[in-house]
Amino acid sequence: MEISAKGRLEVRITPADVGKRVSVRRLGEPGGGPEKFTDTVGVLTSWDGGVLMITRRDGERVRIPQSALVAGKVVPAAPARRRGPAATYPELVRVSSRAWRPVESERLGEWELRAAGGFTRRANSVLPLGDPGLPLDAALAAVRRWYGERGLPAYAQTATGAEGTQEMLCAELERRGWVREVTAELWTGALAPVADRAGGAGVVLSRAADEAWLARYQRKGVSEVALRVLGSGPSVWFASVPGAGEGEPPAAIGRCVVDGRWAGFAAVEVDPGRRRQGLATEVMAALARRALEEGASAAWLQVETDNDSARALYRALGFTPHHAYHHYRAPEEQDPPDQPPTTADRPSPGDTPGAGSLPEGAAGTGSQPEGTPETRPLPGDNPETPDPGK
Repeated sequence: MEISAKGRLEVRITPADVGKRVSVRRLGEPGGGPEKFTDTVGVLTSWDGGVLMITRRDGERVRIPQSALVAGKVVPAAPARRRGPAATYPELVRVSSRAWRPVESERLGEWELRAAGGFTRRANSVLPLGDPGLPLDAALAAVRRWYGERGLPAYAQTATGAEGTQEMLCAELERRGWVREVTAELWTGALAPVADRAGGAGVVLSRAADEAWLARYQRKGVSEVALRVLGSGPSVWFASVPGAGEGEPPAAIGRCVVDGRWAGFAAVEVDPGRRRQGLATEVMAALARRALEEGASAAWLQVETDNDSARALYRALGFTPHHAYHHYRAPEEQDPPDQPPTTADRPSPGDTPGAGSLPEGAAGTGSQPEGTPETRPLPGDNPETPDPGK
């Protein structure tokens, strides 16, 4: 908190600081006692009508009456990393996108529209990095039309909690009725300690997901579209620990995509009856050694916020959270009648200088990244998220 020369707490933020990361202290709720204070750190996304809205690292928005402020100041955009590889959000979102490619994609300015027949939200959501070349409302309407033409719900993948993430865009989506359905985190760590953690005994590596591997994969009845997504990426490896008997599904599986200095782990799953035997660690160690041989030195993975056992395993392997990412679903109401043309008909951003008019900071920073069709909401589980299974 900001303390004056006289030892008093001071509020040193104003509405001009919207879009910046702040730390504030407020009085507690009525009845909480005279000395009840609450501290909040996050991005100040609005200050209107005497009310501040702050988006925390995990994407949660906190409403604070201006009259309750006790102290406040602007703080650095993101805390310095003390462990693990240094990386920016734009770098990591490009790498993670290349590791899970859709079967169809199209540009909306610098945004990327992605579709894969409804197989996972990541492969069926718009990645809104940079300028869409249209005002925000028009861009979101174009997104909804594009997914509607494919019989899919419209999702936007955003991120919070690191320098260059999209707290302002998240706030704009929520103002327009988009609903945050799923939140997960992307963690990073050094690769060598993962490789050194176990010998990888009994782990078989291959370039393709065979029938045995798919028998352990948590999504059953995988379609050709899903197989294309699973096999996408610069250098993809699949790992299996054979089952106890002939014809039985593997005891454990995993997937890794090597992309330059990065190795991304996913789909680490273990037979429920074989958990707590270190099989997940063996799988990750074997994949990590192969990634080291290909020149990688850093690792990333994604984990859901309520998967406590997985998070404990990854912390033990040296991973730490980098940022949270979210999938917002569009509201159900119809688009307004008079909308701009679709991306196929409209001029390119270069033909319409200044066309992009997002609120400052709304689309974040950085350059572009990298089943069966269904119209109902996609499953809440995150199939590409590693399973602890240790």
